[in-house]
This record gives sequence, structure tokens and C-alpha cells, in this order.
Amino acid sequence: MAAAMDHAGENISNHITAPPTAKSSHPPRGDGNPKESSPFINSTSSSDVEKSQQYDGKNMALFEEEMDTSPMVSSLLSSLANYSNLTQGSKEHEEAENNEEARKKPATQAPRMGTVMGVYLPCMQNILGVILFLRMTWLVGIGGVLGTFTIVFMCCSTTMLTAISMSAIATNGVVPAGGSYYMISRSLGPEFGGAVGICFYLGTTFAGAMYILGCIEILLIYIVPAAAIFKLEGLEGPEAEAALLNNMRVYGTIVLTLMSIVVFVGVKYVNKLALVFLACVILSILAVYAGVIKSSFDPPDFPVCALGNRILVSKGFDVCAKTIERDNGTVTTKLWKMFCDSEFLNATCDEYFINNNISQIQGIPGIRSGILAENLFGYFMEKGDFIEKRGLMSASYPDAPVTNANRYVLADITTFFTLLVGIYFPSVTGIMAGSNRSGDLQDAQKSIPVGTILAILTTSTIYMTCVVLFGACVDGVVLRDKFGEGVNGNLVIGTLAWPSPWVIVIGSFFSTCGAGLQSLTGAPRLLQAIARDGIIPFLRIFGHGKANGEPTWALLLTASICEIGIIIASLDSVAPILSMFFLMCYMFVNLACALQTLLRTPNWRPRFKFYHWALSFLGMSLCLSLMFICSWYYAIVAMVIAGCIYKYIEFCGAEKEWGDGIRGISLSAARYALMRLEEGPPHTKNWRPQILVLVSLDAEQNVEQPRLLSLTSQLKAGKGLTIVGTSVEGTYLNNHPQVQKAEQSVRKLMETEKVKGFCQVVISSNLRDATSHLIQAGGLGGLRHNTVLVSWPRNWKLPEENHRWRNFIEIVRETTAGHLALIVPKNISAYPSNGERFTEGHIDVWWIVHDGGMLMLLPFLLRQHKVWRKCKMRIFTVAQMDDNSIQMKKDLLTFLYHLRLDAEVEVVEMQDSDISAYTYEKTLVMEQRSQILKEMHLTKNEREREIQSITDVSRGSIRRKNPSNLRSQQSTGEEPASASVEEKPEEESVRLSRPRQVQLLQGKSTSPTPTSPTSPTVPTPSATTPGEEVQMTWSDDGEKGKIPPVVNPENIKDMFNMKPEWENLNQFNVRRMHHAQKLNEVIVKKSQEAKLVLLNMPGPPKNRTGEENYMEFMEVLTEGLNRVLLVRGGGREVITIYS
Repeated sequence: MAAAMDHAGENISNHITAPPTAKSSHPPRGDGNPKESSPFINSTSSSDVEKSQQYDGKNMALFEEEMDTSPMVSSLLSSLANYSNLTQGSKEHEEAENNEEARKKPATQAPRMGTVMGVYLPCMQNILGVILFLRMTWLVGIGGVLGTFTIVFMCCSTTMLTAISMSAIATNGVVPAGGSYYMISRSLGPEFGGAVGICFYLGTTFAGAMYILGCIEILLIYIVPAAAIFKLEGLEGPEAEAALLNNMRVYGTIVLTLMSIVVFVGVKYVNKLALVFLACVILSILAVYAGVIKSSFDPPDFPVCALGNRILVSKGFDVCAKTIERDNGTVTTKLWKMFCDSEFLNATCDEYFINNNISQIQGIPGIRSGILAENLFGYFMEKGDFIEKRGLMSASYPDAPVTNANRYVLADITTFFTLLVGIYFPSVTGIMAGSNRSGDLQDAQKSIPVGTILAILTTSTIYMTCVVLFGACVDGVVLRDKFGEGVNGNLVIGTLAWPSPWVIVIGSFFSTCGAGLQSLTGAPRLLQAIARDGIIPFLRIFGHGKANGEPTWALLLTASICEIGIIIASLDSVAPILSMFFLMCYMFVNLACALQTLLRTPNWRPRFKFYHWALSFLGMSLCLSLMFICSWYYAIVAMVIAGCIYKYIEFCGAEKEWGDGIRGISLSAARYALMRLEEGPPHTKNWRPQILVLVSLDAEQNVEQPRLLSLTSQLKAGKGLTIVGTSVEGTYLNNHPQVQKAEQSVRKLMETEKVKGFCQVVISSNLRDATSHLIQAGGLGGLRHNTVLVSWPRNWKLPEENHRWRNFIEIVRETTAGHLALIVPKNISAYPSNGERFTEGHIDVWWIVHDGGMLMLLPFLLRQHKVWRKCKMRIFTVAQMDDNSIQMKKDLLTFLYHLRLDAEVEVVEMQDSDISAYTYEKTLVMEQRSQILKEMHLTKNEREREIQSITDVSRGSIRRKNPSNLRSQQSTGEEPASASVEEKPEEESVRLSRPRQVQLLQGKSTSPTPTSPTSPTVPTPSATTPGEEVQMTWSDDGEKGKIPPVVNPENIKDMFNMKPEWENLNQFNVRRMHHAQKLNEVIVKKSQEAKLVLLNMPGPPKNRTGEENYMEFMEVLTEGLNRVLLVRGGGREVITIYS
């Protein structure tokens, strides 16, 4: 029954939706989405039928067309509930190695771990390690209880604050495998993430070297000293030190090789032994606490022999005395023989030995002995100083030479407070162990904060109590004895342990081995995670590994870097190195949490609530302080490494968008800066051209004038704002794909031309409105363009290009109205590309009217670029008859000196001259085109044919009058060789030789009245004022046709031959044409060889008539020049003489 109902419903649905399908031959309407033509309900495709059945009867008919992009909530929740994180390494690799059929069968999910096994115990194992067993007693002895407690408290506070920040980040969503690197990179972005990830990797790698060195130190000094290849017996000072370091290097390399093989064979062995190693650590610590308790009522017997107040090396003698009574006589001891030349009482002995007594000190006096008061304060020493007992008498002479120094316990390094910080800090690292296993946890968001903070609290308590207990139980001379030379070569912490020192020795040996294996296991996986992210291209090879994912290449690199630490060979030298890298990592974890909290990004919703940005900043400050406290030069090196990696990723790495905090900072900073810019316009000193580049596109959505962006790059040099704007004709819904293609094309060209800026594509029903929208709406707030760069319209005289020059003039008007500067390069195809270089030449500036200084500023900016750098700047200014040209030059030189501009100066005098016949002819041809079109109310095609007949006849009359003086030249670069045949004769007609023009004038009975280019009136009887003269335009749209029979060629010829026709011309146009022609003569004479000519651009006529006349004036003004940059100021000063 239900199936029948469903079937009926389906038929009803088909019936209801039938009308639209009946019109399927028409293109889909609306937003043009192809899904509209094949909805699920009335589709016949198999996939659509399945979808129809899937959503039928679920009340989803309204949304069924969007199910591909917007799934149902039930399916979304189902996919989220089944989320599994299989990118973690160790468990799955172990299963893959054990199971031969693992490749054929789908990987089974490894059992997840809880808080204790997954976070707490691994953190404990990583935090408690080599420093506790090998250096903690020495730190207490050197720094004192108070000083060491301060160091421990400071370092533990740093890791606790970092753990709080890390917990907030780790609980802000699912943390996949990768742990700390993943958290930092996704919070601070790929640049910071990569830099800190590499630092964390290097820290982990050097930690492996430190653990191996600790392991070798325990082996060679405390377990089997006889195994040393380079023997220490009989060596003193530097020789003994070199022998010890060489032993460390040889055995360290062997152990590193063995550990690398174990890790390569399989991490399963490391994982299985991890609990054993952890048990060794816990047993060792319990043995120490048991020994402290026992010392309160039964202190262990570890006597220390002192000569005067100097502690003696316990090897080489059995009795702590100079002589002993035996058989009623005095017999010398082995100790006597060490300082004297014979065993007899009358032997010659060391002076210090003779003058001081031998005493025996109890090394472990016990917790109730009150030794704590003696150990409260520090006892810093220079390298080679004697370990001395406070309070014991010593008879010594400062100037006496030191002999038998190898018999005493000496300080092996110079100590100071900051050194102790650097050596101790690695003992609190390891807090990331839990977050690094995030993929193996049942509930990472719960386990990571609880387990990590509990582990830090536990280990911090252990460290702090150990500091106090060591100071209260062990004598200071034993604490300062780093290698236990005064206590029979025992590990100092072992002397306190119960039941035997060997518990600590064996336990610390296995714990250091385990920690080294853990480092060699974790570091390659961290490098593999970084490599697989692809943010550092040259590391990509390390993302590969064995078939089961084991990072083979990364392990090889890790072992190689680890060998560097082994070659250093000194535990005290390696520890500050890894302290730097860990501190930098922790610093950025705190920074990430603080930024996310302060920016209040919508996605920042951590489940861990016990955090605050002030705590994160405090932790970050502590990390930075500790870096410079430990070692300022190591800190600088670590920062340089991180900075280089940051810049490398920024310039060469893959683009990643991870929603990071740095992007949030950029947005906040940008908003703040934009709000500040709104407060007022920039000062003249800060003014620079913020350019809106208007480019046009061809039919394939490619930029027509690529050299326009080359000029932009040369002008901007990456500074300031650049917006490359273009327009597409149509509607947004229908033409959106074209916009995307256009934007992609413009961005690609911007990248090629190295133009740093923004691309903006506007769709409008016509290109004129789109350009206007770009000029009006470009930019944001105070960051808007103040200059428009647009190319001179090509082929503007062709009828089909009529819209180009009209749009251009509107752009000029709009920039003037908007108080924007305008830069118009003419003949843009002749401009140099970014790869070209001018080795010599000039940039000529023709300063005709003052425009706020744009003409001075633009050459200076261009000469900053390598293309124009070798060009020299020349400034020409025009003087009239009544101007003092000598004084003008002096004033201009002074002005340029104050502007700090280096340029040659020349003042050009413009002589008043008669208006030539050429000028009248050119003006007449220009006006006739407008006037005849006005008088003839013809159709569109007829008007075009009429224009053709007028121009042809006028050219013919001039040819007949001047047959020998015509010369054929092409236009000055804007019209290509493919210009129409009808246009070429006109170009010829405007190039009459100057002598012939004079003959034309002299051949008439009267001559025109001389006029100055700037005189307001022309004393011609028939002339009218410019305001009274009506200028008409002529239409040039449509196609050219044949000459109509309406116009009499003879009438046109007579019109050109009659002088009254000249006198009836609009004298305003005649004067403008005369000024353009005279100015062009001067410019061509002075600047024809210049690489670039900049000159003031006159404004278009205020009324809408005669616009094509304006274009003719500009053509005459720039005729004969190769590269011209027409410049209009924006109505404000852009250059100043003040600092």
C-alpha cells in the first residue's frame, strides 16, 4: 500500500512538473544553473532516479536540487559520528608489520588509550630523564638550594603555562596526528607552523643526542669504566677531557647506529619496551625517596677524603690518612706515595700536602643533620677550581704553583646561573608527548589537558622535593662532585638511594636508552608530517617511506643531525641547544593561544576553560626570557634559523589557508589601519600615487595592453596601492564565468609583470558605466586610489572605435571631478618591458602649467626602477615674451635643489608668430566635419558617406595645390599598420612642409592678424568669441559607404581655397590648434631623441560639443614623439621642499 502511495505521488509530481519540461528546447532561465533542466523528480537518468527515490517522501522536495552541495543533516551527522583518525603512525605500522595480509584487508582501528596510558605516563617518561639522574645533584651543589629551586620553579611554571595554552588549542576541535606541529601550524599559519615545526623537530633530534650521551656517560663512568677506548689514567687537564669526549663520540656513534636500526626495523619494539623503561624511571625515583627516609635514622656510609679543604679523588688509595700505626710503628699510606717522591717519612712531599691535614667527611650526613643550611646558597666556580669544603681550615699560598692537580676533584666547566638554567631546562621538556599521540586517544579533548597538567604537577613536585631533599641530605662537596670521583666513582644520586646505588645506575641507564629511542621514533614522524604538508618544498622527499608509512628518509636525516650532537660529545653543551628549540616551540604555542583568545575568532571555542590570554602572554614572556638567560648567542642562532625558514616558506612554499591566527591579526590590523586612514588625507610628504590601472580585454578575456602593467610595475616598485581594474559587458548572473576568466587572466599578467596589488573586475550593461563604477568604488575606506592610469585610445578615428574616445574623454572628466590625478601613456606598445634596460638617455619633463608637482614626482619614481635608472632627467619650461627667462631658470634650479632632485633645466622661449596656413587648413578640416554633419540631416549610413566625400575632396584640393610637398608618414604609433585606407591620406594632409605654408599665406593679398597662443581674443572682423561660437560634433558610427551625389566637390574645393572661409573659422579652435602645433614643434626639436616625454595634459572642453576636436588637439600636440606620458594633477600638492 505504501509503495502504491509512493508511486502515485511520483506520478502526481511528474504531472505537476510537466509544463517546464515541455519547454525543454529553450535554454534554462533564472540563474542559468544546469540543475534546473534536470531535477531529481522529473529526471530520467539513473543517478537522478536514485536521488529521487532517496529523497522522496522525506519532505525534502524544496531542497532536492541542492543536495549535492547541502546534504541532509542526518547524513552529515552520520559521517561525523563515523570520523576516524587513521593518520597516526605507530599502532597502524605495528599492525601492518605483524599482519602479512594487512595490505589486502582494510586496516582495523587500533584500540584507543585513555588518559593514564595515553598521556600521563608518556609525559612522565619524557619529562623525567637524564638530567634528573646525572645533573640534578650537581645543580643543587653549584646553584644552592634556593638558586636551584628558583630555576626549577621558573622552568616548571613555563611548562605549566604552556600546557594550559596547549590544552586550550588541543580542545578547540579535533586534533589529528601531528600533535604540537599541527596545533601551531593551524593556529599561526604555515609560515610560523613550518618554522616552529622545524625548531621542534631539531629540538627533539638533539634531545635524542643528549639522551644517548647520557647513556654513554653512565656506561663508561659508572658501569664499565674499563671499556673506555681512550684511557684516562695518567692524563691531566685538557688531555683527560679530550680522551673522555673521544670515548663519548665513538660509543655515542655506535649506540646511535644501533638505535636507528631498531627504529628502522620497527617501532613495535620501542612501543613494547616503553613500559619497561618507564618502570625503571619510577623505580629509580622511589629508590631515591626510600633512601632519603632511611637517611633520617640510618645514613649510608660514604666517606669523602679531604686534604685541607680540598676533596681528593678516591681512586688510588684505600685509607684516608697520611700515615697509619702498624706494629708499633708509623707506616705511610698509598695517599702518601701520591704526594711524595718515596714511601719514607723523610721523603720530599708536595708543599700543600705537608702543610694541611687529612680529614674525612661524611658524604651523606642525612636529612636530620642540618646540612641544608650550608647548601642554601650557590657556589659558582671557574674551570679547574678545587672542590672545597666550607668551614675546613686550609693552609695554602696563593702564589704557590699547583702540583698534583689530578689528585683533587676539580670543576670541569666554568659555572654561572644562566648556564644552570640552560642545562636544567631539558628536564622539563616532554610535555608534548600526550598531544603527539592525539590520534591514539579515545577522547583527546579530555585526555590531553588532564593527563598533561597532571604529569607536569607530578614531575614538578618530584623536581622541587628533590632539590630540597638533596640539599638536606647530601654534603655540598659531594653535590658539586659531578662524576662522583670523591665517592669511589659512584653516581652521586645513587649514593642516596636504597637499597643499592646500582638501582639508580641501571634504572637511569635504561631510562636514557628508552628516551633516546622515543626521540628517534618521534622526530622522523614529525618531519614526515611537515614534509607531507608541502609547505617546505625541499623537504618533500622526506614525506616518503616504507610501504607501511615508516619514514625511512626522515629517519636517515634525523640520525645525521643527531650525530652532530654526538660529535659535540658534552652533555652540558648539547642541553642548551635543545633548550633553545623547545623554548621557541613553547613560546609560539603560548602566542597562538593568546592571539586566538584576543582576536575572538568565531571558531575559537575550546572545551578547556581554565585559560586566559594573560597567562599565555606570561608563558610566552617566560620562554623568551629563558632563551636569552640560557644562552643569548644560541637564542639568536635559533631565531635566525626560524626566521630563515619563515621567509623561505613565505616566498617559496605552497600557499596554504588554514584559518590561522596570523590571518586574523592581518584582518584586525588592516581594519585598524583603514579606520586610522579615515581620519584625514595623507600629508604631502606621505603622498605617493595609489594607482587604479584601467585595462581593456579582448574577446578571449586577455589584457590588450600588457605593457600598461609593465609601466605600473616600474612606477610603483611594489610600494603603495595598485588596483588593476577592467570591465565586462553583460549581467552578473549570465557573465560570471567570463569574470572569473578575466580575473584569472589579469592576475596571471600581474604576477608576470611583478605588479603587487589587487584585481577588480566589474560587470555592467555597458563599458562606460563599468569604468565609472571602478573609478568611483575602487579601494576601501581611506585606502583608495588617487591616480588613474589609462592608455590613449587606439584607432580612435575609426568609426567602429567611436566609443573608445568618448569613454576616454569621460574618464578625463570624471578624474577631474573626483580630484584624481590622471596618467595617460601614448603609444604604450613602444614602452619598455621590465626586462629591458636603458643604458643612457633622458626623461624629459615639459612643465607648462603647475599641476601640484606630479610632473616632478613621476620621473623620480620611474628612475628608482632598473629600467630607467641610467636615464637622466631634464626639465623644460616655457617662457612667454614678457617673462624673464634667465630669472625663471635660476628660480627653477633653486626649486629643484630644495626638492632634492637632480635634473638639467632649460627655459624655452615661445615667440609670437603668425598662424600658419597649416593651422587654418587643419582647423577647417576639423570643423567642416562637424558643421556639414549638422546641416545635413541624413541617415546614419548617408552621414558616413558624406564625411568620406568631404575628406576625400579636401585632400584632393591640397594635393593639387601642393603636389611636390606631400610626404607619406604613418601616425605616431597609436594607429597600427592595418589602419583603413581612408585614414592615411588625412595623415598626409596634415604634414605640409612649413615653407609651402608661408607661401600660401604670402600668396594672398592680406595676412591673418598675428596672435599669441595665449591671447584671449583675435582681432579678426568676422570672428566671434569662443562663448558665442557653437561647436558641433560629427558622428562616426556605422560603416563607410560610397560618395553620395549630394555634395559638389567643386564647392568643397572653393571653400578651401577661399580666405574668407579661414576668417569664418572658430578662432578659439584656431588658437588652440596654433598653440598645439607651435608647442609640438618645440617639443619635437628638443626631445625627439628622449626615452620618455612627460607633459601637462590639457583638459577636455567643458561642454559636450567638439569632443573630437580635443582628441585632434592632443594628436597634434604629441605628433612625432615616440613615448609620451600625458599627466593631469589631482588638484593638490604632491611634492614638498620640507623634510
